[in-house]
Amino acid sequence: MKDLVGSHDLLFVTLDTLRYDVAAELVAAGRTPALARALPGGRWQRRHSPASFTYAAHQAFFAGFLPTPTAPGPHPRLFAAAFPGSETTGGDTWVFDAPEVVSGLAAAGYHTVCVGGVGFFNHRSPLGRVLPGLFAESHWEPEFGVTAPGCFEAQLDRIATVVPTVPADRSLFLFVNVAAMHQPNRHYLPGAAADSRDSHAAALEYVDRHIGRLFALATARGRPCLVLICADHGTAYGEDGHTGHRVAHEVVWTVPYAEFVIEPGQWELSGTAATGGSFHD
Repeated sequence: MKDLVGSHDLLFVTLDTLRYDVAAELVAAGRTPALARALPGGRWQRRHSPASFTYAAHQAFFAGFLPTPTAPGPHPRLFAAAFPGSETTGGDTWVFDAPEVVSGLAAAGYHTVCVGGVGFFNHRSPLGRVLPGLFAESHWEPEFGVTAPGCFEAQLDRIATVVPTVPADRSLFLFVNVAAMHQPNRHYLPGAAADSRDSHAAALEYVDRHIGRLFALATARGRPCLVLICADHGTAYGEDGHTGHRVAHEVVWTVPYAEFVIEPGQWELSGTAATGGSFHD
């Protein structure tokens, strides 16, 4: 990332609550073809989140503590707030003199945009304004939230109106928190009466059907774009008696992660859908 700041736009997507095991199974089975095309090697990285729920995880992410590879470290970080004594700030780490990356990128000339999903981005309380308040521009509507079956499509419709307004001489940092996998997700599985691992998987299939449009919008300004995409945490569906998250369990701490660059024209917009070829690191 150190060599890309300024020359590339940046898209950071958190697939809220997505479990690694479900994400890995679906891409291997061909059930998420758009993500399979986007992910380097067609596979997710298996990583550990720094936190077990949305607010804490995103505070860590924005400070530079992205999900950590599960193999023994230390692992140099992609970006990091300047911090004396850091053992994971390497030669390729982009270091910013700010408490979090949003204001760090703003200082580097980026226009920063948040399109929220779950309640920690909903502007409806002081707590719900902390994370979106970091950005120069932030958007949230009930249609983007966890109870809306078309939440991701609604976010994309908003992004389609935002991207063209960014001045051509400014770089863009677009952050999107996708709520579909979060409970309740039973509405993505016809006939389901309760949330389950299967409805969680169906929610990811829904996101996959539309994520190509996000990639196309992210490069619609004619600039290459660095994409970071991961879950903030997973969630339990009865494992060891647990339901939900904010607990120290393997299915909560283990998350999917990927980073890659997309070039203008790799995904083309056609109505509300997008098609495209292979991506590369």
